[in-house]
Amino acid sequence: MQDLTHETIFEEARPALLGLAYRILGARADAEDAVQDTFLRWMCADRNGIENKWAWLTTVCTRRCLDLLQVAHRTRVNYVGAWLPEPIHTPTDGNVQDHLERASSLTTAFLLMLERLTPKERAAYLLHEIFDSSYAEIAETLDIRETACRKLVSRAKSNIDQTKVRHTTPLAQQDQLLTAFQTAIESGATAPLVSLLAEEIQLDADGGGKVPSLLEALHGKDAVIGFLCERLHEYWADYLWLTVDINGARGVVLKTGDAVHAAVSFAYDGADKVTNIFIVRNPDKLTHLDAVVIH
Repeated sequence: MQDLTHETIFEEARPALLGLAYRILGARADAEDAVQDTFLRWMCADRNGIENKWAWLTTVCTRRCLDLLQVAHRTRVNYVGAWLPEPIHTPTDGNVQDHLERASSLTTAFLLMLERLTPKERAAYLLHEIFDSSYAEIAETLDIRETACRKLVSRAKSNIDQTKVRHTTPLAQQDQLLTAFQTAIESGATAPLVSLLAEEIQLDADGGGKVPSLLEALHGKDAVIGFLCERLHEYWADYLWLTVDINGARGVVLKTGDAVHAAVSFAYDGADKVTNIFIVRNPDKLTHLDAVVIH
């Protein structure tokens, strides 16, 4: 019964731990590995002697993530083309505004912004700004002084454009964008889409060297619209389009039968114009997209 109680404590913390691990690593499989390693450590620990169980769990999970992040960075050195975070299917709950606020730290744009930070800056920022951990708790987690911890968070904040990556665009506006995006590719009618794009729109595609894909980003409306209408019109003609919540925002999944061929997500500016289009085609990153992830 005692072990069952401890398992229950961990399972209640699992979604938050998975959310932390995914934000640090940008890969669902790696995040799940980090959380499972945390669970094994938890079950072997003297749990009755742990006063703050959440702090203990986040410490173990964060340290494991930092180890995995070092390995991931070495792997990404030879990555073919643009690297994008693994897309995840995140459900929208009943309270739309609360959902948007929480999901803003799961967007592809936010996760890419975190890539600018050092591993410890990333961990400190997430723990303080997203998971409300105190500086003292974070310092203990990262095995540094509290003053150093404050500097990490401060540097991270200065490198993250909050207005760009934490902006929450209304769902109605997102749905309008998806309709215009599909219309442009399927029929070539681009006017509705063009009006929703920022002037400096950027399109990135992640094929991982495993499927044909862009090797460099496209910049500007003309280049992006030309690619969508001239290339994707042909390539995506036979795909089934599904509207799905991807990384906390409206996105598109393209399938044939049970096979997922692409996942598309977007980033918006403060005027709700689309600043980025992210297309993930690397099959390794699309394997588990059908599964809903609660973060």
